[in-house]
Amino acid sequence: MDSSWLLHGLNLLYALSTLALTTLGLAVVFGLLGVMNMAHGEFVMLGAYSVVTVQSWGWPIATAMPLAIVVCGLLGYVVERWLIRPLYSRPFDTLLATWGLAMVLRKLVEAVYGRGYRNIESNLSMPVTLGGVQYPGYRLALIGFAIVVMIGLAFWYRRSAMGLRVRAMTGNPLLAQALGIDTRRLASQTFVIGVVLAGAAGVLLAPLVRIEPGIGVDYLLDSFFVLVVGGLGTLGGFGGGVGLIGGTQSIVSSLVGQTSGYAVVLILSMLFLWLKPNGLLGRR
Repeated sequence: MDSSWLLHGLNLLYALSTLALTTLGLAVVFGLLGVMNMAHGEFVMLGAYSVVTVQSWGWPIATAMPLAIVVCGLLGYVVERWLIRPLYSRPFDTLLATWGLAMVLRKLVEAVYGRGYRNIESNLSMPVTLGGVQYPGYRLALIGFAIVVMIGLAFWYRRSAMGLRVRAMTGNPLLAQALGIDTRRLASQTFVIGVVLAGAAGVLLAPLVRIEPGIGVDYLLDSFFVLVVGGLGTLGGFGGGVGLIGGTQSIVSSLVGQTSGYAVVLILSMLFLWLKPNGLLGRR
């Protein structure tokens, strides 16, 4: 195999993996609870700034993951309990409320860390030789981790008791309540899982990106495009959206330019909203 094709293939896998990791949290919250969390990108940002924080304290980078889980988990619980829960039956109001939350979180981070860019100093980008190609080892690890996470999510959703209760709640909330399922508590747990996944994605991507308070906006838009194209509430739709959006953006960007890639993805998402509003494999 030509080494250039292998390099392009690895770059494509890396792009799909990062897109899957950053979209997963919104897929859980939006796809299962019907809450368009406009602060999704800011939870990714908080995960990235957890790495900045532990590095400024002189702690190992690995300690950023438990810090991000605690911070995002506690904040997610508070947000769901006192901001989202009274608005579940009013989707437009939840959108506005989480949009306001996103601006507040962004300004708080600006106040603490400033508006400038931060880069993480680490030795995680040591190259690995694969098929005659030198490729960053951390990117390969991230690709493998994304695959494991997707398999784990599929197992959780299809096989675990909580996954069964979540499917019952999303399919028929009133019937789920009649069967004794505490839908309020389950919705809270699901929301917390979604925002923790977003924070964890921020930790994993921090060594590879420039970190600044507005970093979450791009992640929110890309995640929204994936869910629009793939559809809500199914793993197949999530995977299809990641493949179509990530693949299209990566290929067009490499051939024409990043701006053109983003424009093509935007047009593609608009066409799906118009012609196929349920997405590729969305729950009807």
